[in-house]
Amino acid sequence: MLTQLRLDHANMARLLHVLQLKQKTLAAGERPDFQLIREVVDYILDYMDGFTVPLERICGEQLLAKAPQAKELSCRLASDYHALHERLMRLSQDLDMILMDAVVPMDRFTDDLKAYLDAHRAYLRDEREELFPLIREHFDDDDLERLAKALPEGAAAKLEYLQESYPELYAELRAAPEPELS
Repeated sequence: MLTQLRLDHANMARLLHVLQLKQKTLAAGERPDFQLIREVVDYILDYMDGFTVPLERICGEQLLAKAPQAKELSCRLASDYHALHERLMRLSQDLDMILMDAVVPMDRFTDDLKAYLDAHRAYLRDEREELFPLIREHFDDDDLERLAKALPEGAAAKLEYLQESYPELYAELRAAPEPELS
């Protein structure tokens, strides 16, 4: 199960890299493929709602039962996640406006996109450096197996869906470099 979580992190890091390339295009004053940005944002929102939220709920409940000292971390991660989701929803709304040719200040959108990317990377890092070690420490193989069975499908199924539904995005994702995860 921890292997699956690491794989999910690696795939999310690739998606964030694709968005970062588009953000750098914007920062350079050029017009990126906003439809591709829309696809990445939609995919991440869908993934967050369909996988991350259930994971945090199930894992958080079980972790707190085994390690009550993890409450502060759990609350902080939940708060950070909520803020991250709100940032992404604002970006999504701005993208809707941009794709309808409404006037959206590109410098603000560029800054908001960069802030989202920084926040999402920090969130992934906190999970990797703080949450995963707690899971390793307090969950045995049976716990991890029960947790895995209680979760929705992971990254592999999501990547198949991505390949079929968004071939251009999937090509960009595959071209993104392998993220460095500690």
